[in-house]
Amino acid sequence: MSWLTGFLKSTVGRKFVMALTGLFLCFFLVVHLSGNLLLYVGGEAYDKYAHALHSNEEFLMLAETLLFAAFALHIVLAFTTTWENKSARKTGYRKTESKRDDRAFPLLLAPDYTMMVTGLVGMLFLIVHISDFKLEFGWGLEDMTPAQKAGLIVSDGTRLIIYMAGAIALGIHVSHGLASACQTIGFNHPKYTAGIQLVSRIFGVVVALGFSSFPVMAQMYPEWFQFVGTVTTGH
Repeated sequence: MSWLTGFLKSTVGRKFVMALTGLFLCFFLVVHLSGNLLLYVGGEAYDKYAHALHSNEEFLMLAETLLFAAFALHIVLAFTTTWENKSARKTGYRKTESKRDDRAFPLLLAPDYTMMVTGLVGMLFLIVHISDFKLEFGWGLEDMTPAQKAGLIVSDGTRLIIYMAGAIALGIHVSHGLASACQTIGFNHPKYTAGIQLVSRIFGVVVALGFSSFPVMAQMYPEWFQFVGTVTTGH
């Protein structure tokens, strides 16, 4: 057991665990976005999905516990690793140069330069998003179906800004994070490294467009999100 403790205390060990939690969170994004995309199929499809999700309260509680634990561990490890990296530098760099030619974004927006910022913004976005649907702060969602609740929330003007900013930040974060996590756990053979980086970039674009699409489309085509009659606000 001492070897495990020593491994987790090492920089390599912490990065390995951070990669595993990151991959788990990417899996969560896939499942969560897939469920949300059912809003485009129709209110009935989304309601069936929501009912199936909440029909097993024990499983849902376990899944949420694992999710929040992964979030917390990933964030703590990210902060400690970043702090250690900064502390290890005896002098700062006057100019940052890169010989890499595989970046999906300009240098100032390169995800590996902005992982901490994009991670925090993306996390805040997910907190708002999950809180909207789970805690229902001030929305007046009583006696509404899940689809009606979702339609009301994404149609709110303030969510347009929050969702777009958060989804873009989250997309930038995972576009680098997915490939980085695969490399950390050893899945980085030259034969498929380029493919992993391409999949990671595509995944980031899908996450950004997917989550930001709901408030954008709700503003452009509000009738798409008025399920089972007219959705009226309660605030």
